[in-house]
Amino acid sequence: MKALLSTLLAAALLAGCATLNQLGCEVTSYGSWPAGRKPGTYAFDRLPSQQAQPAEADAVEAEARPALEQAGFVAAAPGQAPDVLVQVGLRATRTEVYVWDDPMWWHGGFGPWRRGPWPGPFWGPGAGYAAPRYGSEAGVLLRDRASGKPLYESHAGADTGGRTDPAIGVALFQAALMDFPHTGINPRRVVVPLAP
Repeated sequence: MKALLSTLLAAALLAGCATLNQLGCEVTSYGSWPAGRKPGTYAFDRLPSQQAQPAEADAVEAEARPALEQAGFVAAAPGQAPDVLVQVGLRATRTEVYVWDDPMWWHGGFGPWRRGPWPGPFWGPGAGYAAPRYGSEAGVLLRDRASGKPLYESHAGADTGGRTDPAIGVALFQAALMDFPHTGINPRRVVVPLAP
């Protein structure tokens, strides 16, 4: 019996550790990548706001590079015209979630309540606890360099629990391009590994 309990406990711990090494994402993708077209070479195309913050843009592009290479793209050599231009974006958000946001809970405030055996108004403060919730989202847009036509767009988002290190960005871009060049069902859930 002890051996069985030890084995079950070990399995539960391993399962818990495995979930710490992966990220569940919600992915949406759009576009019509031409049938038979190979990924080819790419270069990043920065928006003016990204050009104003080159260090941040470099960091985001570094997180997107592994996913692009996994999808079959190769960075264009300096001076070489790329086949596609790639725009990438990454953001993290923090929101406050109150228990009272659920319509089944009383929202506090003032109003008539029956208190004990005496009917009548009861005035009291409303109270609630706000639990912070963290999320991150990555976006990728692939354009044909020659025509400027958008060919593929994909977004991946996830609750990240406050974690915003580069491994999250790498995983989000990997999720966004996981099904490239197909678009799939929108939205869809995918799970990607997280680098330690």
